[in-house]
Order: sequence, then C-alpha cells, then structure tokens
Amino acid sequence: MSDDATTEPAGTAVKLGKKDFQSDQEVRWCPGCGDYSILSAMQLFLPEIGVKPENMVFVSGIGCAARFPYYMNVYGLHGIHGRAPALATGVALARPDLDVWVISGDGDALSIGGNHLIHALRRNVNMKIIMFNNQIYGLTKGQYSPTSEVGKVTKSSPFGSLDTPFNPVSLALGVEATFVARTHDMDRSHMIETFRRAHEHQGTAFVELYQNCNVFNDAAFEAVTGKEVRAEMLIDLKHGEPIRFGAEGQHGVVLNAFGECEIAEVADVGEAALLVHDEHREDPTLAFALSRIADRPTVPTPVGVFRDVIRPTYEAEVQRQLVMAAERQGPPDLAALLGSGATWEVN
Repeated sequence: MSDDATTEPAGTAVKLGKKDFQSDQEVRWCPGCGDYSILSAMQLFLPEIGVKPENMVFVSGIGCAARFPYYMNVYGLHGIHGRAPALATGVALARPDLDVWVISGDGDALSIGGNHLIHALRRNVNMKIIMFNNQIYGLTKGQYSPTSEVGKVTKSSPFGSLDTPFNPVSLALGVEATFVARTHDMDRSHMIETFRRAHEHQGTAFVELYQNCNVFNDAAFEAVTGKEVRAEMLIDLKHGEPIRFGAEGQHGVVLNAFGECEIAEVADVGEAALLVHDEHREDPTLAFALSRIADRPTVPTPVGVFRDVIRPTYEAEVQRQLVMAAERQGPPDLAALLGSGATWEVN
C-alpha cells in the first residue's frame, strides 16, 4: 500500500488526495495572508500519512488561525480563546485512537492560553500543536501580542510596547516539551517535513510557524525568510550533523565557555569545533541554548527540530492507572459510585 492510501476494514485500499481534506467552505483570510500557504501545505501532507479524515480532529481557539478547522474536511472543534489545548486534551484522553491537532496563534496560545499550553506540553498529551506566530493580533486589527518586539507601535501600544516578548521555542523547551520545532510559511517543503516529524512523534509536538500577516505586520520575518537571504539567515538543524549554514556552509555554531551558542566562521574555528546537533538528547540544555541564538527574527535563526525525545504519553499513563485500579478494586460500578456517600431522595 502506498503512503498516500489508507485501508477500509475489508482491506480495500483507498487513495487519498488533497481534495479529500478540503471542506466545502470558502476560504476567507485576507488576500496574501500566510495562512493560505499553511493550509495548502497541511492538505497536501495529510494524504501521505494514511489516516482517513474521519479519524482526525482539528481543535482551535480564537484568532485568524482559528478558522483552520472550517476549511478542513475533518472533525473540528472551534473553542474559546486560549482553551484549545485543554479541549484537545479531553479529546485525546477520550479517543486515543484519533489524530488530534491544535491550531493556534501567538496571541491565543501565549496570552490567555499560556497556562493551558505549558501544562499540555509538560503532560505530554498525544497531540500536535501548530502555533502560527505573526507577532501581532490580526483578527482584532493589530494590537501587539506576546511575541511582538519591544517598542512595537500598535493601536494598543501607541508609544511602543514595553513587554519583553516570549521566545516560543525557548518556552516549550523550558517546560520539558518532548518535541519542539520551528518552520515558516515561505517554504512548503520545510513545513510539510516539519508536520511529518510532528505527526510521527508520540506525545505533544509543538511547532512554532512563522506566518506573515501582510495587513497588520507585513514582512515581520522577511529578514530571515526572504528567498534571497534564507541561506545566510536560516540555520537548518539536522540531527547528527555539525550545525553550519550559509550559501557555502561557511558559518557555523559553536559553544562558548559559558555553554552559550555562538555563530562563528568555519574557516576560523575549524569543522571539529562546530556543535553537532542532537535532537534526541534527553537533557534539553543544548536545545535551549540553540533557541537563544536569535532573540529576534532579524539575525541568523535556527529552524527545524530542536528536540525529539520519548516519554510516556499522558493518556497512556491514565489508562495504566485505570487498569491497576480495576485489578485492585474489581470492575467499575457506576451505580455504586453514584450511590456512595451522602445521598437523599427528592419527592
């Protein structure tokens, strides 16, 4: 059976394509929005994994990105602001047989949804969180967000924002997320490969996706994602390989005496001095150091998978506890549970 096919119970192969994941809803984002390319990449990718649309659930919160489930021919749940990870946790616990995806924005995930996000990551619920980061509130017309740079002048910060922005990858690594990656909307192949890696991971996969809001924060990532500068500005992480970049591979990443990652010229330091990327390293210290290379998307910035480690999933551990409880106490008796403790009758 090919990668882009799935199987009916009788064993008949069913070939899936992009159209199988397109809903009948008109896609309505601002013309030129990066969300279009993300949606297309997802719909091109999903047929490859052999999971039928009816076995997938896309959960979203509030924001431009939250329209995503409407445009997917899968089960969808449009929740309230910031609560998508909590809703998705419930789905994953009740139906561990389903593929559960969370679509969120930087405002939705990191502001009102910040606590929900970090607890989902530390619990390692088996779901995939794709966070669109455009460094702005787009749906509500251009207020600064938790990832906006200091000094950002917007409708809600007319004299410039004072808040230090989150580094989403650093945040995810800091709360022990088992899979953390970054990609961007200007490279479909890189997006699809990142989605594939996230899907293969058993546990919570967190992907930060640089997404252009051409109306309220146009070209926010142009300094690193522009086609003509990518080779010099994007550090593509590859497991087991020395970290180097540049049109000729002339730049590299080394560790300094303080354990911090620095950019150096390979000709100056030599190949042997370069940091070899290990995404499976149990301790997240080096992955965190890599995430700190770029404090803003205007300097050389790592993309790809920062961390991919194995840890028991939350729902598997819940099921294990239920089995242990049943072995000790016998099969569950709902009537006995409801009738236990103080009860009374109402006439």
